[in-house]
Amino acid sequence: METIIDRYEQKYLLSKKEYNSLIKYIDDYLVKDKYFMETIYNVYFDNDDYELINRSIEKPIYKEKVRMRSYYKTDNDTNIFLEIKKKYEDNSNKRRVIISYKEYLDYINKCVIPKCDKQIMNEIDYCFKKYNLKPKIKLVYDRLAYKLKDDDSFRITFDTNVRYNLNNFDFNNDENTMFMNDGYIMEIKTFNGIPLWLNKVLSKLNIYPTSYSKVGKIYERERIINV
Repeated sequence: METIIDRYEQKYLLSKKEYNSLIKYIDDYLVKDKYFMETIYNVYFDNDDYELINRSIEKPIYKEKVRMRSYYKTDNDTNIFLEIKKKYEDNSNKRRVIISYKEYLDYINKCVIPKCDKQIMNEIDYCFKKYNLKPKIKLVYDRLAYKLKDDDSFRITFDTNVRYNLNNFDFNNDENTMFMNDGYIMEIKTFNGIPLWLNKVLSKLNIYPTSYSKVGKIYERERIINV
């Protein structure tokens, strides 16, 4: 399992109609990823001023976020990812450690450093201390994942049924607020650029890239509601 990932990423917002049209055009080029259909559980960290999220909303050239991610509901032995994701323009760098959920809780609640990749964990710990990070947003969504038939490193994902919780960060608790269930957030992830045929399809369907942060949009919604 990779602990450092560098790649180009680009997001698009699709209606259900646009998704269905796109899949018809590109289906011959794709195969379902081995993790084709899954629910992804995240906790995003920030300080009480929401410094990282506010910076992301401003759409700077460089931004970073810290999160915990699991592909399952968790118990003490579940492996989770604790990671820093840094983005410069459309190029992202993800640095992560794989630890048990119990190790994660011990780190968050008791400051016990888990036994894992020391260099990356030191970077993560530095961010926690620098920004005084705390769990702020639980984010859950359903994902469909494809890859190109001739390039395993090229992935296209579609996220939907996005829901969140600002108070309960337990992945076994399903009492979440629905944020988006009438469309898809598509993301292209590649090491080698977007092929010409796909650019032509996207242009034909008038599907264009956008800057979009799920946690940023949720924060904006909650900030407006609570004014």
